[in-house]
Amino acid sequence: MKTAIVTGSNRGIGRAIALRLAQDGMNVVLCARDEELLNATAKTIGPNALVVPIDLRLPDSAARVVDAAIGRFGTVDILVNNAGATKRGDFEALSDEDFIDGFALKFFGAVRMTRAAWPHLRKQSGALVNIVGAGGRTPGAEFSIGGSVNAAMLSFTKAMSEKGIQDGVQVNAINPGPVRTARLEVRLKTTTEEAFRREERIARIGEPGEIAALVAFILSPPGRLLQGSLIDADGGQTKTI
Repeated sequence: MKTAIVTGSNRGIGRAIALRLAQDGMNVVLCARDEELLNATAKTIGPNALVVPIDLRLPDSAARVVDAAIGRFGTVDILVNNAGATKRGDFEALSDEDFIDGFALKFFGAVRMTRAAWPHLRKQSGALVNIVGAGGRTPGAEFSIGGSVNAAMLSFTKAMSEKGIQDGVQVNAINPGPVRTARLEVRLKTTTEEAFRREERIARIGEPGEIAALVAFILSPPGRLLQGSLIDADGGQTKTI
């Protein structure tokens, strides 16, 4: 049985990915800061779930997650780097600390998780999937932190993809656009869904399960051809070629 680590799996997209991979017959290691929400997700999955409540901003956290996974399940076959929400707002109101915090969790958390898991992924001919975001390709004035972090994540994905070819590890990224999560619901309280779609110029809002289904396809035998792919799952938000 394969083992997948899914960061940020206490809610939203990460939770949907964890549930889908468990449904597909994998052991799932759940990690995030909110232990209560992690336990609720683990209860839904059952005995094939391991909860590791942890703050991935801390330098030693990644190694602790991987050690816990190996201690419980013996292998790590898949890593899904999903953790990390960045602060939105007018650039002039954003501090150095806001930028540092955005990079600390999403970018450096993913780098450290990848470093800690890579020897096991290489041994298992495993896979790395980075959940990044449309802002990495199409930055916006209110998303200067997230756009910068996501662009760095896309570059990191391409670099690790080349190493993955050498080491037999599949590496790809998914760029979700607006997805119906608790965070998006806060934004939708100030407008209608139709107005939001017009403003963002998208066909529709995505669902967490749709991103999870895309992860599942990437990890399936037919998806193995994908390597270094930066897949936009954003309802048409990304207009660049």
